[in-house]
This record gives sequence, structure tokens and C-alpha cells, in this order.
Amino acid sequence: MVFLIKTAQLLLCFCILILLHEGGHFFFAKLFGIRVSKFCLFFDPWIKPLKLFTYKGTDYCIGWLPLGGYVSIEGMVDESTSADKLGKEVQPWEFRAKPAWQRLLVMVGGVLVNFLLALFIYAM
Repeated sequence: MVFLIKTAQLLLCFCILILLHEGGHFFFAKLFGIRVSKFCLFFDPWIKPLKLFTYKGTDYCIGWLPLGGYVSIEGMVDESTSADKLGKEVQPWEFRAKPAWQRLLVMVGGVLVNFLLALFIYAM
């Protein structure tokens, strides 16, 4: 029984940290008018995630592998970006259409929230 309680506590801590970290990226993306297509708690490498709901064009999901999470930001170029998307004209709501300082804040938003959380915990 103690093992189950400790496991649940660890999973809850992971959930809180992941939600806060990804929420930092999400907050700055929305602040600068960048579209976010998916906010996912936990990863979903081979199996489709459980879609909880859609709100203002963003799908909120839960994956099954509790090792992190992700925010799918429109126009952010990474290894999953297809050549078709890169060939299209840049839209004003895309990540790549924003100035460098806004892109930087979106990228470091998660780390910034982690740092502020550490200061808050230390102050308590």
C-alpha cells in the first residue's frame, strides 16, 4: 500500500512540473498570438493520446508515457516538420513569423517558469 501511495505522489509531482513547464511555453505562445494546436501531458510515441477536450483551437491531451509533455506550436520547425509545410507562405500566426525576441521567450518560457517555481519553493 505504501508503494502505491509513493508512486501516486511521484506521478502527481511529475504532472505538476510538466504542466507548469509546458504552460510556460504555452503562455508566451498565446501571449504573442501564435497558434497552439496541441497541449499534451506525457508523451505518446506509438499510441494516439487520449484527447480530453478542445478549447479555442487547441487540443488538450494526455499521453501514456509519463516522461514529459509537449506543446505543438504552429510554424515551429523541427524534425517532424514536413517539406510541404516549409514550402508554404509564412502566416502571421506562426512561430516563424514572429520577431526573434518573441520566439526566444516562447522557447525559454518553460525554463523561466521552472526557475520561478524553484524561487517560490525556496522562499516557502
